[in-house]
Amino acid sequence: MPSLGSMPWDVIINCVYTYKHRNKNGINHISGHIHDVILGLIGCKAVITIHDLVFIDNVKNPIKRFYKWLFWLYLPVKLAKKITCISQQTKNNILKHIKTDKLVVIHNPIDPAYQFSPKIFNVEKPVILHIGTGWNKNLKRTIEALKDIPCHLRIIGKLSEEIVRVLTEYKIDYSNAFQLSDEEIRQEYINCDIVNFPSEYEGFGMPIIEGQKTGRVVLTSNIEPLIEIAGNAVNFVNPKDINSIHNGYLKIINDFEYRENLISKGLENTKRFELSYIVEQYMKVYEELEKNG
Repeated sequence: MPSLGSMPWDVIINCVYTYKHRNKNGINHISGHIHDVILGLIGCKAVITIHDLVFIDNVKNPIKRFYKWLFWLYLPVKLAKKITCISQQTKNNILKHIKTDKLVVIHNPIDPAYQFSPKIFNVEKPVILHIGTGWNKNLKRTIEALKDIPCHLRIIGKLSEEIVRVLTEYKIDYSNAFQLSDEEIRQEYINCDIVNFPSEYEGFGMPIIEGQKTGRVVLTSNIEPLIEIAGNAVNFVNPKDINSIHNGYLKIINDFEYRENLISKGLENTKRFELSYIVEQYMKVYEELEKNG
């Protein structure tokens, strides 16, 4: 899209661009958070993938909230032929805002580059990989929960001054990197012992299955859609309870059989997200639109 913003003029610019590049006879698929460009596809067959409703859930200003509800949810759902949701949780959230029978759940696929990579677990000082430093990634509680646990916390994402202060206060051995390539991110999974994802809000939870596919034990939150995605093959914790997170780490580190069982079940769980299976589901959606219009 030529414009990265979401203000009214950005919508107009992107809709004009979409209109000029539309496929009149085929299927147009909007797969990112640019649902509003559906206005440039009126009269065309269009599919929209909605990842989450954070664009509404995080907005407190009622005017902005209505604006985003109208242009990013209501009109897109009304105008699209089919809406795919990356999780059941996303589908349920959409139905709270608008009633429709256009929704179908198709999970995100895992990148085929992720493959099982065996590693001897470092019981003495495990490397705990934390992906993301946004408000929802629960990094501050992670740091507090790691107090007195020998480990190395590997954080991917830019650190705020507050987080650096907390890391110092709790004497956490850590390292930090950001702006990594896809291959570098994949290598981070290979290098770690535990994938840490006690998130407070997600639309999907890709680090869960990326960790599982690599053969790493995963700690994550007992909230949807993470429960749906994890397939009972992770250590579930209460993301708002520091003791729960702390005890989750100890359970993983100290219980060999528990770890191995989670890794085994995790590898089995990732089969649901293989690219060929996800492609097959999307092809059914496209074929249905071709047949029924």
